[in-house]
Amino acid sequence: MPSFVIYLLGFVILAGGILFGASILGVDNQWLAVIGMILLGLGVITGVARTRRRDAPAASEPTSDKV
Repeated sequence: MPSFVIYLLGFVILAGGILFGASILGVDNQWLAVIGMILLGLGVITGVARTRRRDAPAASEPTSDKV
């Protein structure tokens, strides 16, 4: 399983716990949806930033010494 999927799965579990706790506290459903969308967006952004592969450095092109 790719590390991005594992990261996102863990973040969804975390978001679910936060949303469940907020619902127990009596937060309205519309705000639960807003919080859920924000957390999902943050999860994707941080997941991509942490798991993306770095680009390989560009190979320098040989120069010709012809005059």
